[in-house]
Amino acid sequence: MPQLPFLLVDAFTTRPLSGNPCAVVLDADALTPATRQQLAREFNQSETAFVDSAAAGSTEFTVRFFTPAEEIPLAGHPTIATVAALLHAGRVALPADGTPLVLTLQLLHGPIRVEVLPAAAGQPPLIWMTQRRPVFGAVHAPEVVLPLFGLTPDDLLPNAPIQTVSTGTPQLMVLLRDHTALRRAHVADAAGLGRYRAASDFFSPHLFCLGGATVAGHTFARHFGTPPDISEDPVTGSATGGMAAYLWHHGYLRSPEFLAEQGHDMGRAGTVQVRVSGPREAIDAVQIGGTGVVVLEGSLRGDL
Repeated sequence: MPQLPFLLVDAFTTRPLSGNPCAVVLDADALTPATRQQLAREFNQSETAFVDSAAAGSTEFTVRFFTPAEEIPLAGHPTIATVAALLHAGRVALPADGTPLVLTLQLLHGPIRVEVLPAAAGQPPLIWMTQRRPVFGAVHAPEVVLPLFGLTPDDLLPNAPIQTVSTGTPQLMVLLRDHTALRRAHVADAAGLGRYRAASDFFSPHLFCLGGATVAGHTFARHFGTPPDISEDPVTGSATGGMAAYLWHHGYLRSPEFLAEQGHDMGRAGTVQVRVSGPREAIDAVQIGGTGVVVLEGSLRGDL
């Protein structure tokens, strides 16, 4: 097997060493699912993206996403990272006439559309990902869920349902009353969370509140995992999409366009641009946008 190129890309940021890092392996066609899983564990990022080869000039790529524990059908920051890596490696290029570059990524459960807008001066290109139409799942009991994170039902925003929402990957949406409650949250019972997750309908929990970490933001969030996945994800694109659908559907947002912030308290500040299309009761689509910065390039040994 020839050596395979890989890149480490920080997503949802314009500054290296902030946002959310993702390893992107190119020309990954010959890697088996088992080897991809082992490599994802070796990279030990929240997700690793594997991109198969494509013909020169193609705007369609087969991509798979793996956490250290398992393959997942859709992920936000790896999508941003994948497209940033393809641009950096010269596999795709922005049109010379200034129009957006439109890509199709063939994921585990089918294609998604990605648009890349020309870069502002001195900035990386803005990458917009259209996620899947939201699906609203189970509603969960606050007295069961909140103690898993060292919280009580009083920490929940009054009358806010705890609900699974998926725009491609089902996530548990927990809307807390304020930043103080959000900052106190932690995985207080990892075994209990693992058991609850295994018996439920979500992949991972997304805790958030209204009001950004900075004056520019409209929401602030934290996203938790269980071993062997990382304990907290800096900036979570798929869950931001589900959060946007939740907030718009349940009437917590006045505008369908907003800025979501995450990772600031981890020293990995990230910003996600968000657009929700369609009425609250029948959302058509959720889009998330962000930039990616390549921080490392290398190659995998050919004898893996």
